[in-house]
Amino acid sequence: MDETVQNTPPSAGDSRPARQRAAREAAATPGAERVRVNDPDRTMANILQVATAEFADKGLAGARIDEIAALTSTSKRMIYYYFGSKEGLYVRVLEEAYRRIRQIESDLHLEDLAPEQALRTLVGFTFDYQLANPDFIRLVMNENMHRGEYISRSTTIQELNIPVIHAVHKVYQRGVAAGVFRPDVDPVDLHMSISALCFFNVSNRHTFGAIFKRTLDAPAAMAERRASIVEMIVRFLRP
Repeated sequence: MDETVQNTPPSAGDSRPARQRAAREAAATPGAERVRVNDPDRTMANILQVATAEFADKGLAGARIDEIAALTSTSKRMIYYYFGSKEGLYVRVLEEAYRRIRQIESDLHLEDLAPEQALRTLVGFTFDYQLANPDFIRLVMNENMHRGEYISRSTTIQELNIPVIHAVHKVYQRGVAAGVFRPDVDPVDLHMSISALCFFNVSNRHTFGAIFKRTLDAPAAMAERRASIVEMIVRFLRP
């Protein structure tokens, strides 16, 4: 793929300069050269961290391996050695992005909570995570511009998303059994509704805010929006 082609999707934020400075500082940390040579796991993790920001900001076409190599004090050859190709690195970035959110979800222990509280916890977590991780939103937006071509190549991503559907299904079934949720909802549709409400809050806040003259990223606005989304999902499931 031609690395010179620019295809930048709509931005969900404007923190690229700060992330790039942080990446440069990390690469300049004393001992970085030793880590690169003797600790391949840390080197790969550093490459993935920087590549996440690059792909999120510029998309697959716009991101450049030269820039990623420069920001990590590695080389194109080393990146290709670890990840095979630019597309291979992009897929690994997607995999790690989904792995992070699913790992944290697994620590929520929803099974220990009453059904409605478990649902509120899951929705609140989804809102908080997506708000705090705009790069995740931009990566998903980028991949949708590619019509899911690269995600469909990854069995890892498909496997990573099985547990969240199981978790939603269990919470929902417990709620139905307890009489607090209505019995005619598809758990995948429920997961989609939760994701859509939380995702839009980050992906479209700049355009929505500009059109309707609202500061949607103000803390008070975020807290109000979070509460509204949680309540909407809970009321949607009530009998």
